Amino acid sequence: MGIILWLIIGAVVGWLAGMIMRDNNGVIMNIVIGIVGAAIGGFLFAGGSINNSPLTVSSFITSLLGAIILLAIVNLVRRGAVR
Repeated sequence: MGIILWLIIGAVVGWLAGMIMRDNNGVIMNIVIGIVGAAIGGFLFAGGSINNSPLTVSSFITSLLGAIILLAIVNLVRRGAVR
């Protein structure tokens, strides 16, 4: 059940980050962006403990911030500028 929840939350977080950064991605990329963004957000803002924490508003926001940071870095590398 945990992996299904990761995929669903990853897709939602990736989709929201894409909407904020005005970046169009497919469903699979949204899931990848959401999961990797959650890992980045966990390491930067939660001391690496986001994987062990329950789904709360703060863990969701931490994942979203990590996904936004990931998209900003990808846009910087790909286009030379953050949108």
